[in-house]
Amino acid sequence: MSTDSTLKEAAAVSTSQGAPAAVRLTLRDARLWVLIGFAVVFASAAQAIGPIVVPVGVAAVTLLPMIWGLLAGGITSGQRIRPLPVDLQQAANVIMGIAVLVLGARLAFTIGPSIPLLLDAGPALLLQEAGHLFGTILVALPLAVLLRMGPATIGATFSIDRETSFAMVSERYGADSPQYRGVLSMYVYGTIFGALVVSLVASLAASLGIFDPRALAMGSGIGSSSMMAAGAASIVAVHPEMSEQALALASTSNLITSVLGLYIGVWVSLPLADRCYRLLTRDKDAVLPGRRPKAEPEAQDLAADVEKVLARPTTRVPLWTTTSIVVGTGLVVAAVAAHGFTWSMIACYAVLAALVLAGLGVSRVTRGRLPAIVVVITLGALLTSPVSPVAGRLSQIGESVDILSVITMLLTIAGLSLGKDLPMLKKIGWKIVPVGTTAIIASFVLSTVAAEFALGLWG
Repeated sequence: MSTDSTLKEAAAVSTSQGAPAAVRLTLRDARLWVLIGFAVVFASAAQAIGPIVVPVGVAAVTLLPMIWGLLAGGITSGQRIRPLPVDLQQAANVIMGIAVLVLGARLAFTIGPSIPLLLDAGPALLLQEAGHLFGTILVALPLAVLLRMGPATIGATFSIDRETSFAMVSERYGADSPQYRGVLSMYVYGTIFGALVVSLVASLAASLGIFDPRALAMGSGIGSSSMMAAGAASIVAVHPEMSEQALALASTSNLITSVLGLYIGVWVSLPLADRCYRLLTRDKDAVLPGRRPKAEPEAQDLAADVEKVLARPTTRVPLWTTTSIVVGTGLVVAAVAAHGFTWSMIACYAVLAALVLAGLGVSRVTRGRLPAIVVVITLGALLTSPVSPVAGRLSQIGESVDILSVITMLLTIAGLSLGKDLPMLKKIGWKIVPVGTTAIIASFVLSTVAAEFALGLWG
């Protein structure tokens, strides 16, 4: 099950309407250097500003450098006076894909040495998935019903709604249904605000001191790399003594959520959201099998916009170029974070780049059956595990690159790609703001509570 059929239809429509030919950008193009300049300056400046602690009653919220990078990039790409050209925003999106893999490779350096810890926390890692499963349905779905979102409630609240959710809802309800509009709305909201929301709630929860940092880390594994990175970084800022364990647990939890998300969504969460919606609204005809609700023009317009985002971008950037940009930007930000430069940083990023290229190669050979992120994290974890002969050396060079600096780089680049998504925000309506915020917070909090319970039960 995938979104391939939907995207192919969108591509066919675009072609029939005379879509512009793909633009290929390389380091020889001066315009690409504008994007690189923004990424380096914003990420470095954000890292130099550092974290800012804002007291909130008995707790506190830590505004990390990644937030400044994300906001600076988003404002630059989306402001109306002279916004970043769309093709450069698409290029930023392509570059971000490589940055996510680099982050995964760096996180693998914390997973390998922590494998014994992960095995000990196994029951908690699995049980916390129940929080992601039921959090949105138990809390966000009733709110959406109260706000009268209609059948779109089902699509918006059965999960955090990342890419795989499109295929699930499209197959069951159709791509012109209100339920599909709900998925689209939550996807757009999560893309623009998800990392910010998770960062703030994770920081607040960590500062309260009522949760085990390990449970908070597991709760950060929502299924979105950017949200996970934002949440884990906020937890580490409050509990720096738990940084290695927290990052290992967060990335492992996120991987589990991503892998299980499709199967749980199809067989459990989507049918459950469907049934709960009917129970709360007594709308027996909302989801009868084989029934296709009347198409909504707004949903069709929003679907077309989102499908363009999901489809292969019209701007292409060669792999070696994107890798070079990520490595170069990452080195600058890492040097700013460390207040100095070392050759170990170059060695670390060379290994990270090699892992990324290996992951992409395996994914291409297997035709996507083995996702690159899974290959990258698995290889990195094995190379840094206690049984690896090179574990000591890799861990040593890995320490030269602060993971938080990689996250700052990633979210800054993500911000530079957001401007093209802002017009979609106008089409989804205001109701997705409280519903989307509640869904993300509920998923994080209930997952954390489940992990806390499991850690207490099994030690």
